[in-house]
Amino acid sequence: MTAEASATEQAASADLPPRAGWPVSVLRTARPRQWPKNLLVFAAPLAGATWGRPHGALYALVAAAAFGCASVAVYFVNDVVDAERDRRHPRKRYRPVAAGDLPKSHALVIGVSCAAAGLGAGVLVKVPLLTAAVGAYLGLSFLYSTVLKHLPVVELIFVASGFLLRVLGGAAATHVPPSGWFLLVCSLGAFGVAVAKRYTELAGLGPAAIGHRPALRWYRPWALLAAQWVIGAAMIAAYLAWAAGEHTDAKPWHLVSAIPLGAALVRFAMLTARHTAAPVEDLLTRNGLMLTCELTWLALFVTGLQI
Repeated sequence: MTAEASATEQAASADLPPRAGWPVSVLRTARPRQWPKNLLVFAAPLAGATWGRPHGALYALVAAAAFGCASVAVYFVNDVVDAERDRRHPRKRYRPVAAGDLPKSHALVIGVSCAAAGLGAGVLVKVPLLTAAVGAYLGLSFLYSTVLKHLPVVELIFVASGFLLRVLGGAAATHVPPSGWFLLVCSLGAFGVAVAKRYTELAGLGPAAIGHRPALRWYRPWALLAAQWVIGAAMIAAYLAWAAGEHTDAKPWHLVSAIPLGAALVRFAMLTARHTAAPVEDLLTRNGLMLTCELTWLALFVTGLQI
C-alpha cells in the first residue's frame, strides 16, 4: 500500500465512531428514539375518554408492545436490505449493520423474532383485529422497502399508513371505535409528517439526496413545503369538525385546544423550512417553543376530558 493510499484510509477511518459492542449495536438498530410513535395506540381511548372494555389500559399496553416489536422488526430487516445504500449516506453509514458492527444474519434473526412477537401479541390476548393491524403494518412496511418506496406520492401514503395502523390497532385492542373525523385528523397528521421527512431529506442532502432515495427526483422543495401547509390547514379544519361534533362538556375545551395545535403545526412548518438535516422526530420533540405548543394542546385536551 502506498503512503498516499494509507493516508486516505486513515482519514476515512477517522470519520467513523468507535466500533460498538454487540448489545449496543442491537439497541441502536432497534431505534429507541422511534418507540414513542407506538403511543399512538392510546389515541382512540384518549379521544373517546374511555378505555372501552374492562382492563382496556392493559390491552392498549399490549397493542403498544405489539407495534413496538413490529416496528423494531422493520428496522432490522430494512437495515439489512439498505446496507449498501446506507454506507454512502453521510449519517446512515453509522448504522450498525452498514458499519459492520452487527452481522446481517444476526439482524435478520432478531427482525424475524420481533415480527413473530408482534403478531403473537394479538393472538395471546385474543384480539384478531390487533393481529390483522400488526400484520398489515409488517406487510406494507416490507412491501414499501422492496417496491413502493420508489413510487412518488404513493410512498408518502404508505409511510403515513404506518401511523394510522397504530391508531387502528389501539382502537381494536380497547374496543373504542374511532370516528371518521378522528381518523381523518390522524391521517392528515401522519401524511404531513411524511411530507416533512421528504423535504428535510431533499433540503439537507441537496442533489445527493436522489442517490439515497431515488423517489426524491420527482419532488420539488417548494411543492413539499406548500403541501405541508395545505395538509396542516386541512388537519385543523378536520380537528375543529371533530370537536364541534362532540356532545359532551369537553366540547369547548377541545375547540379551544385547536389554537395551540394550529400553533404547533405552524412552528413545525417553520422548523422544517430551515433546510435542516435533523430528523423530523427531533423537530417535534427537541424545540422549546414546539414542546410548549404541544403540551398546551395536551393540557387543554385532557382538561376537557376531566369535566
